[in-house]
Amino acid sequence: MAVATALRIEVTGVVQGVGFRPFVYRLANELNITGVVGNDAARVFIEAVGQPDAIDEFVSRLSTDAPPLARVDAVNVETLSLPVNTLDDDFHIVASRDDQGARTIISPDSAVCSDCVAELFDHSNRRFGHPFITCTNCGPRHSIISDLPYDRYNTTMVDFEMCQVCRVEYEAPTNRRYHAQPIGCHDCGPQLSFGARLAELSTGNALTRAASMIRDGGIIAVKGIGGYHLMCDATNTAAVAELRRRKNRPDKPFAIMVRSIEHAREFAELAKSEVDELTSPAAPIVLAKSRQSSTLPSLVAPGSPLIGMVLGYTPVHHLLLNMVDVPLVVTSANPPGAPLSYGHDTIRELFFLYDAILDNDRDIRVPVDDSVVRLVGDTAVPLRRARGYAPIPVTLPGASRSVLAAGGELKNTFCLASGDRAWVSQHIGDMENLETLHAFEHMVDEFTTMNHVEPEVIAVDGHPGYLSSKWGRRTAAAQSLPILEVQHHHAHIAAVMAEHQLDPHTPVVGVAFDGTGYGSDGTIWGGEVLVATATSFTRVGHLRPAQLPGGDAAIQNPNRVALAQLAAADIAWADDLAPLAQLSTGEQAILEQQLARSINCIPTTSMGRLFDAVASLLGLRHHVSYEAQAAIELEVLAQSGAGAEQRYSFVIGNDGVIDQRPVLAAIVSDLRAGRPSAEIAWCFHDAVAAAVAAIALRVAAEHSLKTVVLSGGVFQNTLLAELCTARLATELDVRTHRLVPANDGGLSLGQAFIASHSTIHQNSSHPTEAP
Repeated sequence: MAVATALRIEVTGVVQGVGFRPFVYRLANELNITGVVGNDAARVFIEAVGQPDAIDEFVSRLSTDAPPLARVDAVNVETLSLPVNTLDDDFHIVASRDDQGARTIISPDSAVCSDCVAELFDHSNRRFGHPFITCTNCGPRHSIISDLPYDRYNTTMVDFEMCQVCRVEYEAPTNRRYHAQPIGCHDCGPQLSFGARLAELSTGNALTRAASMIRDGGIIAVKGIGGYHLMCDATNTAAVAELRRRKNRPDKPFAIMVRSIEHAREFAELAKSEVDELTSPAAPIVLAKSRQSSTLPSLVAPGSPLIGMVLGYTPVHHLLLNMVDVPLVVTSANPPGAPLSYGHDTIRELFFLYDAILDNDRDIRVPVDDSVVRLVGDTAVPLRRARGYAPIPVTLPGASRSVLAAGGELKNTFCLASGDRAWVSQHIGDMENLETLHAFEHMVDEFTTMNHVEPEVIAVDGHPGYLSSKWGRRTAAAQSLPILEVQHHHAHIAAVMAEHQLDPHTPVVGVAFDGTGYGSDGTIWGGEVLVATATSFTRVGHLRPAQLPGGDAAIQNPNRVALAQLAAADIAWADDLAPLAQLSTGEQAILEQQLARSINCIPTTSMGRLFDAVASLLGLRHHVSYEAQAAIELEVLAQSGAGAEQRYSFVIGNDGVIDQRPVLAAIVSDLRAGRPSAEIAWCFHDAVAAAVAAIALRVAAEHSLKTVVLSGGVFQNTLLAELCTARLATELDVRTHRLVPANDGGLSLGQAFIASHSTIHQNSSHPTEAP
């Protein structure tokens, strides 16, 4: 017999709270390996003795056969000398060690697994109907943890003492609930309660009473994994209308929660890749194309050809959906602009939003909103990164310092980076008020404490008015830390570089298209072409500037943006143009004078505003009530006109200016000729993609570059992203977002990447832009 091999093995990644130790235990027993497995705050550690072939297979399968929620980043192996005193003839799971050094990765919250759902509806199972059923393969993680290692005493389950039966399951290595920290049952777990707004809550028949109120047209607040939702019957027009009134949300589509994929197909056209996302452990909201035969009232997603679908991802959702047997509108229980509500006291103060509460007594430590994704081809691209994905870090190549990056103003996230990890926070929201700022500060405290990271520099957007940037400057001054101001579009490009672990010092062609970003010259940028590294950038191209009348106020009025674009293109306003018809004669005269004299106007190169302008020219949307409303409708219209001939062309000057005037003139001409709007919309998208390809290829050739990066909120347009990629991929290596949003939710990662590699001085400004 061959001489036994003894190894010490350290496994890092998402290896706590995912059943990794019992997996190792079962694998070791299968292969007749003796030793121990345990964990601390940084890793799973293993000491193993066995025959060489068995040990080799053991090490290999630690990665290949890991539990479904695990993510193995590294398996480090060290040979030990025999005999190993700590080992005997068995394999043991040892207690966790409280290590104050490096930290492991906290597992995201996960949708309830199919095994638990089966038990939930099994009358013979002791957890039949238990609203908090869970195991090591599913359930809350990030939202309930207060510290590492991930053990019950470090979670909000600490107040629920396990009954004897649950204790036996918890301590049995072969059980699916071995060390499942949220474990409980009807006798010892959390309890549901229900009550009308401002009334006392009671535990009796909570689910039955909640379902009854929904069926009667009521709106209820439901406590989920990471916060409270408002829910109502999605087929009840009156209930949906009342929810819109209470939330002051006139147009923005609601997401719909259903009990199964079969049910989802009644309302949305779902490709296989979309089904895969819906049924994944992350269980995000998937933005899909609405089915024309859908019976949902138009108020669910007024004017939108897309609908957000999500499957029930908690036991409470499954039980409630089974009882009401209708799709449910699901939206966060907070007023517009306010942060996610997750505490009992806060939701009670928002009584005007709901008729009753379905609550529970398990505290939420960390608020986590729902994630939203959209498919580009077969790849899920995040529009909002939160539950199911956060706080999984992005690997940073060669970072030199610890950074706290404050992100942007809209769709804010922050990023904490240290060593080779960058933890991008879950979606926090729009930083427009003190409530959201306080939520931001709370999450920063949670992340820095949990990950034991002390920032050496704070990075912010260069915009002087952003709340996040003001906070970063104040905090840096208070802690005597250097501050780095990062140009908005440089951060967009750097975020993609970080995602793909590109060399921070190798330049790329960066195309950053969005709605609004503060430029280095004090104007509003948004149609930018850069040559960029992690430490500097050169602006080599941009959309031809046009005036933005009224500044940010114009964003809600695409008709005014359209008229400003026409004026900049020397195209006369005429009564047959749809944007002009939205203004009275007096308003037209005021706007004309405003543009002629540049009164309260800001020059902008924004590609996002150009999309808005074209949407208004086509009569699609003249006023918006939520971000990208006009552009989304333009994209979907364009898809129905795909392949149209007589295409449009931007003119790209030697100075890199992308001139939209020929395209606007062609659109106006085609409108007057009666050309179908769908064809015009498609030709516009095709022209933008052609311009991107032309200037990117030119810049790449001039600078001997091989990689082009596409980022910014405009590239959430899947049609545009696919058209650009198709034109570029034969010549260049095209990199786009996969881990963080292309919108401003990804800015903080780019800021952290830049700050990790730039030369930092006290009171530093933004990285130097090359002349």
